[in-house]
Amino acid sequence: MNSTPYGAAPGTPDDSRTAEPTGAPTAGAPTAGAAPQSAPAAPEHAAPEQTIPQQPAPQHVAAQQPAPKRSGAPLIAALAVGALIGGAAGGGVVAAVMSNTPSVVSGVTGTPLSISVNDPGNATLVTSVAATALPSIVTIQVAGGGASGSGSGVILSDDGYIITNSHVATLDGATSDPDLRVTLSDGRIVDATLVGADPLADLAVIQVSETDGLVPIEFADSDALNVGDNAIAIGAPLGLSNTVTNGIISALNRSITVQSSAVPEAPGDSLPDGEDAPFDFWNFDSPGDPDDQELPPQRQSSTISLPVIQTDAAINPGNSGGALLNDEGQLIGINVAIATAGGSGGQAGSIGVGFSIPANYAQRIATELIATGTASHGLLGATVTSAATSSDSDVVGALIDGVSPGGAADIAGLRSGDVITVFNGVPITDQIDLTAQVRVLAGGESTTLVYVRDGVSDEVTVTLGELG
Repeated sequence: MNSTPYGAAPGTPDDSRTAEPTGAPTAGAPTAGAAPQSAPAAPEHAAPEQTIPQQPAPQHVAAQQPAPKRSGAPLIAALAVGALIGGAAGGGVVAAVMSNTPSVVSGVTGTPLSISVNDPGNATLVTSVAATALPSIVTIQVAGGGASGSGSGVILSDDGYIITNSHVATLDGATSDPDLRVTLSDGRIVDATLVGADPLADLAVIQVSETDGLVPIEFADSDALNVGDNAIAIGAPLGLSNTVTNGIISALNRSITVQSSAVPEAPGDSLPDGEDAPFDFWNFDSPGDPDDQELPPQRQSSTISLPVIQTDAAINPGNSGGALLNDEGQLIGINVAIATAGGSGGQAGSIGVGFSIPANYAQRIATELIATGTASHGLLGATVTSAATSSDSDVVGALIDGVSPGGAADIAGLRSGDVITVFNGVPITDQIDLTAQVRVLAGGESTTLVYVRDGVSDEVTVTLGELG
C-alpha cells in the first residue's frame, strides 16, 4: 500500500505507501523488463486466450457529485505518490505525510446503498454514469497478518470475480491468505477468497461466495482515451462506500513508481543479492490494546513501475481498487495511487493528481489470474538509465547501459549507448517509462521500438522474453 492506498477505515489513521513519479532519481541502473530493484518475478506461463465477460450494467440511480478538487500542487518532483488503502492497521503510505494524520471522518452511519436523485429533471451526465456503474462497485474489508484495512473493487463477471489492487488484497504484502469480506452496492456482505495477486501490476482478483444479482462492469478501450475526456471515480474513500467524484483525464502514458506489495515467502525474506530497498513497509498494527500488539515481521521491499492514467477526479485513501469510468459508465481504469505534497506540512488527501491502471492492462492481468493464478510480464534484457541526465546522450529517452547476452534486446541488435525513445508506440522519457511499458506486454509478445544510435534514429522489432 505504498502509494497512498485508498481506503482508510473511519476513525483510524490513513494508511498508504510512498512512491515517486517518472523521472525520480533511482539508485543504480535498473534492468528494463526485469523486476525493479527486486520486485518478485511472475512465474512463467503462457497467457491464456480467455477474456473477462463484458456485460452492460443496468441503469439505476444517480449521484450527488463532489466538486473535483484541484490545487496548485508543487512540481511533480516534489510530490509523493501514494497507494490508497486504509484501515486500523494499514501500511505506511505517504509515510511522512499521513502517518500521524488522524482521519477526519468519525462515526459515519447511514451509508447510502444507492445514488440519490432529488431532481431528475436536472440530473447530470455524472448522475447517469454513477447510476449505471454503481451496482458493479464494491467495498472490500481485509484482515490478516496482524493487519486490517479496506479498499474498493470492481465486479468482473456474474460468477463472482472481482478485480482490486494487490496492495488492497494483501494489505501491502502483510498476508498471502487474507480474510476478505465484500460489501455489495445493495448492502449485502459476503465472504470472498483470493484467486491471485500480481504485485508487478498491483492488481489482484478475488471471488465472492454469493453470486446472485451481480452486475459485471463493462470495459472501455483505454487505448482510445484522450486527454480532457471526462473521468468519474467511484469507491470508498475513508470507508465511505459509493462515493462519486468527477474530473477529466489529465495525462496519458504517465509512469510512476510505487512500493511493491509482494508477500514474502517466509518471515524475514528480503531482496535477493543483498540489494537495499528504497522504501520499507511500515509495521501493521493489530486491533486491541496498543500495548499488547503482535506485529508482522519487518521485511525489505522493492518498488515497481506502473503505466497509469492521470486524473484530477478526487481520489483518497479507500479508493484503491475502485473504478475510473468514462462518460458512458464503462471502466477505463483501476484507481491505484495519488500524489501528495511532501513534507510534514503536506496535504494528506487529494490534491487533484490521481493515478489509475489502464483498463486494457487490468483486463489482461485479471484474465490470466483467473485462468492460472499468475500473470505474465515481458522482459527486455537490458539495463537502462535516464538519457536526459546522462553525459553520453543529448536525446531524451532510456539509455541502454548494457544488454544481457541472448536476451530480447541483444537478439534485436540493441547495444550499450543506444537510447530508446519509443516503445510499443508510447514515447519513452526515462528508464521508468521503459520498464513500465515493457511490463504491460506479456512474455513472448513482439512489438516495435525506436532507438537513437550515433544521432541516427531507427526502428526495430523485438520479441520480449518473460520475467520469471
